[in-house]
Amino acid sequence: MSVRPPPARPHIAVNPSTYGSSRLDWAEDDAWDSTSDNEDEAPKPSSSRVPPQKVPPRPAQPHSSSSTLAFSYTHVDAPNPSSYPPRDGISTPQNGWTIVKTKPRGTSPPSAEDVRSESSGTGGGVDADVEGDMMILGDLEPDAMEPMDIIPPSKPKSDSRGVVRDDVDAVIDDPLVGVKHRPRRPEQSPRRPSPTESSPVSAERSEKLMRERSMRTNRRHKFVECLSSQDVNIAELRKLAWAGIPPDLRPMAWQLLLGYLPLPTPLRASTLARKRNEYASLVELAFARDREGLDQQIWHQIEIDVPRTRPGVRLWMHAATQRALERILYVWAIRHPASGYVQGINDLATPFVQVFLSAYIDSDPETCDPSVLPSRALAAVEADAFWCLSRLLDGIQDNYISAQPGIQRSVRRMAELVARIDPPLSAHLEAQNVEFMQFAFRWMNCLLMREISVRNTVRMWDTYLAEGPDAFSQFHLYVCSAFLVKWSDKLRQMDFQGIIMFLQSLPTQDWGDHEIEMLLSEAFVLNSIWHNAQSHFG
Repeated sequence: MSVRPPPARPHIAVNPSTYGSSRLDWAEDDAWDSTSDNEDEAPKPSSSRVPPQKVPPRPAQPHSSSSTLAFSYTHVDAPNPSSYPPRDGISTPQNGWTIVKTKPRGTSPPSAEDVRSESSGTGGGVDADVEGDMMILGDLEPDAMEPMDIIPPSKPKSDSRGVVRDDVDAVIDDPLVGVKHRPRRPEQSPRRPSPTESSPVSAERSEKLMRERSMRTNRRHKFVECLSSQDVNIAELRKLAWAGIPPDLRPMAWQLLLGYLPLPTPLRASTLARKRNEYASLVELAFARDREGLDQQIWHQIEIDVPRTRPGVRLWMHAATQRALERILYVWAIRHPASGYVQGINDLATPFVQVFLSAYIDSDPETCDPSVLPSRALAAVEADAFWCLSRLLDGIQDNYISAQPGIQRSVRRMAELVARIDPPLSAHLEAQNVEFMQFAFRWMNCLLMREISVRNTVRMWDTYLAEGPDAFSQFHLYVCSAFLVKWSDKLRQMDFQGIIMFLQSLPTQDWGDHEIEMLLSEAFVLNSIWHNAQSHFG
């Protein structure tokens, strides 16, 4: 059954070059809504970087309650169809071209005064910080048009087989095909130094590289053996996955660890077909009456958030990817009326889309043009991402229901844990009147995805999925605590505004697997020490 698209509307895309300072702009007016985590064009510390606006110090308030801070983060309840009327008069892009209004090059970011005045004049509080410098072409007056960035529609290339796997149809029906028959990219063997350039250092380095390659090959062999079993041993898979999953084996491994894919091999093809057809039916039902039948409040917020998801990453600039994400988020929201859609859930869907997309291509998913894939593959990616996102959110749904008690509880427990493991840092934050809710709310709501890249997040989720179904709430608490303590020395030298500014723009742009694995190891130690010592939690 084909997937019915949502109501047609202009495709909003962004040019990566226009996001040089957007992260700082958004951080000024929404302390929990900094979205730029583009590792391809990550800002590097330099004197030329646009300095962020100063955050005024907050005076001590003896009876202030941090719980109210959570509610400045947009929460959308469902259903309430009358809050936002349909937007008429928006024309569909002609000939498939995407036209976007951006700020002219060289335009300086708005001042803090401009941001405050703009936010205060919106009344609703939702659109003020999300529309930013983007505008649909149909909303512009002819004499007010500014320079445009145009992204032409992709055309199927004759060399697309260099991107899409030749056995893509077989992989759609049976993920094990992708595990057993995927050709591996040849690794360049470490070059042994010649006698003339031989030295103890170079010889030691060469031997180290060869040992690491041998270890990777051995781990991969164990993964393939585990996944190829007629009835996968989930305990063995969890043990292997804790230290990271090879990228080409990750799609199948994640689906098994989440319980989406059955462990017995004979049941997989029928289960995948049934779940994908079920999702297609849900989409058909949700969009049966086009825009008029949608919950306008939920759709309005999704329509705003999707174009801001992973700004500057080409995969998320394509219309096909954005439409798929809209469908995933809307169907999930109407199936969970207790929470509805909440900002941040859009971020949590992106790792699933990228990981499952990688099963059908031989290139980096972040640079992939989804139009080169068969429609069956795109439908499979979307459906699999929906069901796996649903399983993840089932374990942390109290983070998103009214009053968000899950986040309130996690932030409170984090503050108490940090007071035990790093008393000087805890005392300094208290002396500077810094409340954990001011920075840790986003860490819990978005699972640190606004602080690290998606590549880092994917590696971290390997371990979370290996830890078990409670890891995204329980183990994540220890990861966030270790993450904060990592910056302890720097934070204890800062005042209130320095702390807030630093924690909103942490220097993690160059992080790789090593840094993530060190963070996970420190969290594991904390978990081992404190998990059963419940007396430290109020």
